[in-house]
Amino acid sequence: MAEEDEDTQRLAKVVAARVPCSRREAEQYITDGRVTVDGRPVVLPQHRVSATQQVAIDTSARLPPPAPVTLLLHKPAGMPTAEALALPSGANHWAADPSRVPVARAQAGGLRVLLELPMPASGLTVLSQDPRILRRLTEDAAWIEQELIADVTGTMHPGGLERLGRGLVAQGQTLPPARVSWQSETRLRFAVKGITPEQVPWLCEQVGLRLQALRRIRIGSVPMAGLPVGQWRFLGAAERF
Repeated sequence: MAEEDEDTQRLAKVVAARVPCSRREAEQYITDGRVTVDGRPVVLPQHRVSATQQVAIDTSARLPPPAPVTLLLHKPAGMPTAEALALPSGANHWAADPSRVPVARAQAGGLRVLLELPMPASGLTVLSQDPRILRRLTEDAAWIEQELIADVTGTMHPGGLERLGRGLVAQGQTLPPARVSWQSETRLRFAVKGITPEQVPWLCEQVGLRLQALRRIRIGSVPMAGLPVGQWRFLGAAERF
């Protein structure tokens, strides 16, 4: 292997420049065994080569389409959906994400926002192009618990938590019961199924409170955890909604 110095470059960077293609596609050419250095196959994208070495790339066969991805984004308050879709990039990819592979152009173009948050709200947002995730978070959305933190003002009516726990009537229909508890004097925790984040301000008003801020911290068994505001990570292989 060439020494790692100023006169060498990562093989993936060389391949991306010569094809030309994205860095992810370059890495796929290499790991698929389609790249040789001085006549020998190299399958490590981080392998370093010098300007004097001969790099050959077999581009005769089309690369298979990249696997569908699901991204988890900590949406800032006030951000509309269109901006959330444009947010994932290398610049705001969470440094602690175990997977540091960039999102391919084909993947980024097919992402959809699921269980969309209202623009004023912040927190865990799912962007996916995986048919299994799309189906799970649309067809089964009413059975998936969402955990939300609500900052509120006002004085709750007597028995307010019990009323929320029984399910309030909205436009002639009884909403599912909500598990609600106080986290502090001005903060409520909602754990809800079949109730959307858009309905939380109305729920608060029915028990004498006014919503000031709303943040989603969990969808199903997937938490937002330490994901910073405005950054994203990949959904882990073992994570399930």
